[in-house]
Amino acid sequence: MENNNDSLILDLVEWVAREPRHYADAMDAWKTSCPRLTIWEDAIDRGFIDRSPSQSSTTQIVVTASGKQFLAANHRLQAY
Repeated sequence: MENNNDSLILDLVEWVAREPRHYADAMDAWKTSCPRLTIWEDAIDRGFIDRSPSQSSTTQIVVTASGKQFLAANHRLQAY
């Protein structure tokens, strides 16, 4: 783990790994009013999660291969 936010980033990546999430749902669940708490941006910047178009023309959030490696390295990779 690199910094104090890593445990929250890990929680976010694990939450998305359980099932692809709609962008709006992810924003609602992980929004913050604190500019120092950049969990969403950090996870995107590190390449752990990504936006992906879905068949319903909404954007989904999915875990990347790097995100799965991050989960595995932290003993959080289940049968996702």
